[in-house]
This record gives sequence, C-alpha cells and structure tokens, in this order.
Amino acid sequence: MLDRDDAKNALDNVIKKSRVHLYKPIQIAEILYRDRTVGDIDLANLEDYRTKSKKWRDIVSLELLGRVCTSSSKFQDNLFEANAMPPVLIEILGKENRKTGGAVEAYIYRKFTNKHYQLANALDYCLNATKEDFDVKKFIDSFWNEPGLKRSLDKIYEIVVYALFSTLVEALEMQVEISVKESAMPLLEEFEDFSKKVMCLDTANLTNIQDAKVYRAGVTNAADRGLDMYSSWGAAIQIKHLSLDVELAQSIVGSVSSDRVIIVCKDAEKDVIISLLTQIGWKSHIQSVVTESDLIKWYEKALRGEYSELIGQELLGRLCTEITYEFPSVDDTPQIIKSREYDKVNNPYWI
Repeated sequence: MLDRDDAKNALDNVIKKSRVHLYKPIQIAEILYRDRTVGDIDLANLEDYRTKSKKWRDIVSLELLGRVCTSSSKFQDNLFEANAMPPVLIEILGKENRKTGGAVEAYIYRKFTNKHYQLANALDYCLNATKEDFDVKKFIDSFWNEPGLKRSLDKIYEIVVYALFSTLVEALEMQVEISVKESAMPLLEEFEDFSKKVMCLDTANLTNIQDAKVYRAGVTNAADRGLDMYSSWGAAIQIKHLSLDVELAQSIVGSVSSDRVIIVCKDAEKDVIISLLTQIGWKSHIQSVVTESDLIKWYEKALRGEYSELIGQELLGRLCTEITYEFPSVDDTPQIIKSREYDKVNNPYWI
C-alpha cells in the first residue's frame, strides 16, 4: 500500500534528476495547483491532465524562466511512468496538497528557488571575474562539486566549449568558400533556382565566400540526445563531460549523421582513443578529440597569453552572455509564486 512517504520520495527523486529549470517538478506542481484551486481533473485518470498539464507548466515556466520546455514529447511524458510519478502517486500528493492548503506545491517551488539561488552563487564567479583571474577549471568544478548543480554540468561544459571555439574562429577571421566546377555548369543552369536559394550560387556567381561560424544546436534540450554544436565548414562537435570509453564513443557517433566529428570530453588517452575508434569502425569519421586539458590550456592562452588583449575580454564576455541566456537568474521570488502566498504555507512535513 503506497503512502505519503512513497509519494514524497518519488517527488524528491524527480526533483533530484531534474536540471536547474525543473520543468517536470513544475508540471507536477501545476497539476496539483489545478486540482486544488479548480478541481476539474481526476488525478487517478492520467488523460485528464497528461497534455493539458504541459500548457499549465509552460505558462508558469515562461514567467519564471522566460522560456518553455523544448524536449521531445516522449521525454516529457516519461514523467508519468511507474519509475517516476505515476497517477497513483500524484493522487496521493493531491490529497495531501488539498489537506495542507498547497504545501506540496510550496515545497516544489521552494526547491526551485533554492536551486536557482545555488546556481546564482556558482555563476557569480564567472559573471564577476576578469580575464586576469578567471579559472575555467575552477568554474567547471564548482558545478561538479555541488550536488544540486551536477545535472546542469553538461550545459555548462557545452557553453565553455562554444565560447572558446566561436571566439577563436571569429578572431582568426576564418572563411569558408563553396564553388561550382565549370564541368557542372549545365546542371547548375538546370537547377539555378535551387542553387541560388540554397547555396547562394548561380551562373553569374560560381563562388560564395562566408565567414566561418560555430553554432550551438539549441539550448535547454535537456536529456534529448543528438547534436551539440556544428560548424559552417562541415564538422559536427559533440561535447560530453565524461571520460571517453567504448560505450560513450558509440553513443556519440551513433547520434550524429556526419562524416567528420570532433569529440570534446573530460579525459582521454591518445592510444585508448585510437583503439576505441578502431574497434567501433569509426576511426575515419572522427576528425579529432579535444580533452579538458586542451580547453584549460587554450583558455589560459586566450585570457592571459600573448593575444589576450585581442581576445581575452571577448571570450569572457561571450561566456557570460551564453550563461545568462541559458540560465536566467532568479534574484527574487517570482511574482507568480508570490501571488499564491506559498510563504504562508508552513506544514512541518513539507518544509
């Protein structure tokens, strides 16, 4: 027989597994809020709120975070699976929430604000640093060493890589050129409307030169596997804050349809890398492997090396910009939470 303790343990587990945006816990809170204040759903019947609750969550998330969940429907729906928060447990939480005047909702939103205050403390180091004293390893480790922030480490690592790569590519004034051979002119004439729209090439302009760019594939895509970054010169960039082994290498190359992949990982030995990639038959697809030691060395050069005056401040500024966009700060209790007066809800079990 499941009870309140079981439901709370399951809720705590969902919160623990969530990244800093806490989309899934917010969705649970909004289901409970709807049940308590409107009472038009049956918590035992998942179809009463499976889809609707995503909209309730997004309304609140937009006000709290300035964005909504962009993960796949499959990933979002696994919230209600037996090993997460199935209807039988939501029903127990609902009963408890109604009885306590919203104490479960208040509990979830306190977890949200606490995690964001914790995040703000870690990010302050980056936002207040100068190119003379910023230590990228110290910054990365601050997330690794803080249990409440570990789930956001992959995004921090991605931002650290993107800021460095994009700054250097821009500073090097790299360019990418595409062209059409004379022998292909008849085909170009036939598909000139296509080549003009897709590649900016036509019979009068057989060459197109553009500035080289590095792009993040997207932000806040949580646990969805796939491409992390890509370049305008063809290479895909996969970033994992893990040591490279056979399983990770297979996961990376299996999730990206590119014949040139740059792997960025925490640690890897050259001989081990070559052996691993040969084992899985992907040696020819891996352009290079960049380790955390490489990142630390390049950050040191950029911030305090010979060309630090040229690129140091730009690198730090780009890092801060990406972090601020990825992790909107919660400097005060958001109005939507204040208006519900959760601060007046003080049930000992849900403190």
